[in-house]
Amino acid sequence: MAIQTVAVFACVLAAALAAPAYPTPAAYPAPAAAYPAPAYSAPKSYAPEPAYAPAPYNFEYSVHDDATYDIKSQSEYSDGNGYVKGSYSLVEPDGTKRIVEYTADDYNGFVAEVKKEGTPSYSSAPAYKPAYKAPAYPAAPAYPSAAPAYKPAYSAPAYSAPAPAYSAPAYSAPAPAYSAPAYSAPAPAYGYSTPAPAYGHAAPAYKQSYAAPAYKQY
Repeated sequence: MAIQTVAVFACVLAAALAAPAYPTPAAYPAPAAAYPAPAYSAPKSYAPEPAYAPAPYNFEYSVHDDATYDIKSQSEYSDGNGYVKGSYSLVEPDGTKRIVEYTADDYNGFVAEVKKEGTPSYSSAPAYKPAYKAPAYPAAPAYPSAAPAYKPAYSAPAYSAPAPAYSAPAYSAPAPAYSAPAYSAPAPAYGYSTPAPAYGHAAPAYKQSYAAPAYKQY
């Protein structure tokens, strides 16, 4: 058994030694970059925004026009640093007064509180009275109903038909220069006479085979 194992190992070793030896493949160089990496410039530095000094303001106005019912007012104050406080009011069509008070800042935003004063009244509005007097235009001039008869500035010339400068010629029908021919119908002349028919045999003579009856007159 050991001899057989040694023989098989020898055969395998011989087969391994007899196999051809392949050369080691050459190492390929790493591919070079097809394009260079882009170069970015440093971001441009911008000048800082100028700082402005706070500019506080304060204003108010009011309108009171009874003719047009335009009644309103407003007032507002700002410290110049973003804080604003104000109020406005107006008269509604129903006669009530609306009042709005508001504040605004960078933290709370715009905040408003609305109030109403008075009792609504739905009575008919008074007639509108314009604030200016309408201009008075003069009455249009009266024109005659009938159009005036047109009169030409010149008299039309009178034209008379001129008499003809020549006399019309007189024409007479000329007498005919020839006489009408007289025609007579000639008698027809024939060069032959109608021949009597000639037969080649004589007509047969018929004989009565019986005696005609004799009639006696009464």
